[in-house]
Amino acid sequence: MQDIEIENEVKSLIAQVLEKDPNTIKPDARLVEDLGMDSLMALEILVAVEKKFKITIPEQKLSEMNTLNATVTIAKEFLSKKAPA
Repeated sequence: MQDIEIENEVKSLIAQVLEKDPNTIKPDARLVEDLGMDSLMALEILVAVEKKFKITIPEQKLSEMNTLNATVTIAKEFLSKKAPA
């Protein structure tokens, strides 16, 4: 999967959970301060990313998922650790 595809998928998941237009989510927008994400939404995003990419991300990573870019980086990190099928 290409990096841009991962970014677009993560952006779509975040937009869906936060009920925002994906086109309004900037890569460096802070999910809590700028987009109104709360802790439950953060957990929903984590689970949605895990389900979409069939990966497991430790809950300790939640605090690092503070922007779209950070969330994409974490998804890519765990995708790279995923065993090939």
